[in-house]
Amino acid sequence: MDAVLSPKQHSELTKGFLGTFFGGVCWGFSGACGQYLFTHYGIPSGLLTCIRMLISGGILLIYCFLRKPKNMIAIWKNKKDALHLLAFAIAGLLFCQYTYLTTISYSNAGTATVLQYIGPVIILGADCVLKRRKPRALELIAMLLAVIGTFLLATHGNPGTMVLSKEALFWGLLSAVSLCLYTTLSCGISNRYGSDVIMCYGLLIGGIVLAVIPGTFSAPLSLNADGILAMGGIILVGTVFAYVVYIYGVSVIGPVKGSLISSIEPVSATLFAVLWLGSDFALMDFVGFVCILSTIFLLAKSKAT
Repeated sequence: MDAVLSPKQHSELTKGFLGTFFGGVCWGFSGACGQYLFTHYGIPSGLLTCIRMLISGGILLIYCFLRKPKNMIAIWKNKKDALHLLAFAIAGLLFCQYTYLTTISYSNAGTATVLQYIGPVIILGADCVLKRRKPRALELIAMLLAVIGTFLLATHGNPGTMVLSKEALFWGLLSAVSLCLYTTLSCGISNRYGSDVIMCYGLLIGGIVLAVIPGTFSAPLSLNADGILAMGGIILVGTVFAYVVYIYGVSVIGPVKGSLISSIEPVSATLFAVLWLGSDFALMDFVGFVCILSTIFLLAKSKAT
């Protein structure tokens, strides 16, 4: 018999659900803000990635120092963990942010977000190869749906026609790979120091690395009031606020439920792209979306059995 929750516990669970839900919605909104900046201001994806990571990383740095000052210092006292953090910041977070925004620049927020969600299926495939095991039935179905979904997004079902540009498909699949690296490289150190600590350092370090790469700031940046609002949306709403409320939500309801609820992100990104930015999607696009997003729930169910 299930335990009866007290009003306080019920309230906390509700807040946890809302935290992960709005975290996902805000991540989708950030993708739409990126699309708006690419479309109306022609900002290079490298420059936008750098600005996003530097400012949001700096804000989260202050937030984490106020909450977990010991953890913020402790990680640098362990050489192995410090190197692990650097690897995560560059090969994980920076790579993930850059490829995602670059995919948006060649397509739209909805398509880019959905393509990135192929990442868990790639992780599954790698796990099967490394452990020399056959995928379970649900895992096999998830892999097949990911392939079908990608095919539909790229061709609308006609093998002789590429609807999605080659650049968008390339960066979208690379974004899915980057999500795998982001996920795997964050393991271990996130548990020891807190995912908020790892995230703030990762954003800041990734932004600094990108800033020193020649050419990142070569393009002029000229924004009017609308552009500044969109930049604020991607940094403050879509990064800082989204991550803080998501972490709170996960701390209450757990990572499994949190990751499932936050999968509202691609739905959010698509709705913002359609309703705000006027992006056009064909029926086959939505069928492809459903195929890819269904893999999340199939893999979650497979793990639970």
